Amino acid sequence: MSLQALAEMCERPNDFSSGELMTATVRTQKSTKRSNQMFDLKSRGSTGWREFTAGMSMFLASAYSIIVIPGMLADAGLPRGPVTTAIIIMIALATLAMGLYAKMPFVLAPGLGGVALVAYTLMIGEQIPFPVVMGMVFWSGIAFLVLTIFGIRNLITKMIPTNIRLVIGAAIGLFIAFIGFRSGGLFVTDDNGLTLGDLGASSALAALIGFVVLVALQARNVPGAFVIVIVALTVIGIPLGFTELPDSIFAAPESPAPIAFKVDLLGALSPHYLPYLFAFFAAEFFSATGVVMTVSEKIGVPDAQLKKPFLVDSVAIVGGSLFGSPSMTTYAESAAGSEAGGRTGLTSLWTAALFALMLLFTPFATMIPAAATAPILMYVGLRSLTGFVRIDVKDLTESIPAAMVLVCTLLWGNFGTGIAAGLLSFVLIKVAALKFREVNLGMWIMTPFLVYFFVAAAH
Repeated sequence: MSLQALAEMCERPNDFSSGELMTATVRTQKSTKRSNQMFDLKSRGSTGWREFTAGMSMFLASAYSIIVIPGMLADAGLPRGPVTTAIIIMIALATLAMGLYAKMPFVLAPGLGGVALVAYTLMIGEQIPFPVVMGMVFWSGIAFLVLTIFGIRNLITKMIPTNIRLVIGAAIGLFIAFIGFRSGGLFVTDDNGLTLGDLGASSALAALIGFVVLVALQARNVPGAFVIVIVALTVIGIPLGFTELPDSIFAAPESPAPIAFKVDLLGALSPHYLPYLFAFFAAEFFSATGVVMTVSEKIGVPDAQLKKPFLVDSVAIVGGSLFGSPSMTTYAESAAGSEAGGRTGLTSLWTAALFALMLLFTPFATMIPAAATAPILMYVGLRSLTGFVRIDVKDLTESIPAAMVLVCTLLWGNFGTGIAAGLLSFVLIKVAALKFREVNLGMWIMTPFLVYFFVAAAH
């Protein structure tokens, strides 16, 4: 309010008194003081302007989520308009909570890996109804919340074999890249399996060129590279015919009612879905843990203060599942905010406000073609494959199960099944090699469920 008053005074410099100027200045100082007190800007070595620019950077780095994620869920048959609205609302609310409660510079949005599991593996591949899938997301969030409240995250970390934990990100990345190549028309599926797509098609050429440009922009650390590529390809697609213009760019957002609160909590607890529950949990758990710890270390926040960010993350997963926005997680793009100087929750508040503003631009989000989002999926997926280089390839009982996760994910087009195959093969290979002591209690407990999963899948 005070900034607006000052701006008006600047527009009419000869029409205000010194008393008005002093009053406006005092209000601005009080507002700045409140921000300093609430977010402790001074001790964190930050300023209000720096937090704003960091919030803008974090928004630009993660804005692609409100375009890519609805497109992926629309592929599974969900209405794109309501999905877009639900996702924007959840991003704004979760990021706002991160700023106000945890007072940390993080942005939360649906994770690509979790959404890929929802849309392509469960809904398209397994034909599982949307409410049941949301029930799985809900229970994975509850598990994350319980672990966070009781401070036993390290327990689950130790239960999962290190090699499998390291390769999960790579498996998810492989699956995301697979989706990107397919949505860009770079390959097609037929009776002979995967074959080369029509690379002469304008949409396929645009996706390839967009991918090359995106990698170049990312290599040069250009802010908002994802958004730049998406917007450029969308505009190019208008004369080329693969972008359909909406009636209006500005419009009231569609109601999320068609997808909100459609959750089957009991149906999601079927033993057959255990590997998928684990896949959701693993993707959310390790993604959030890695991002929060990495960014927190950069801005000088000790591990002892990380419980609040994890609480916000886990509550966002639960809330997102109820509202139709699956697999909410702390985005790696949060690093864009810290790199721009963001040190407090004020950065998150600015990011949340910018996302909320996007509710007025939902028609633009729904017009984005698959060719414009394909380069993003290809880049994010291929970038995630680097995790495999950390596997100990000298120990076959470690490297082969890890490789099974990747190979089975690719061959079956399902990283939930890939993870299950890697976990089961880990136990079987260790037992065959007489390395019983290297299989922990948690894996022994999980093995019968994994066997049941593959027996049921065989029928």
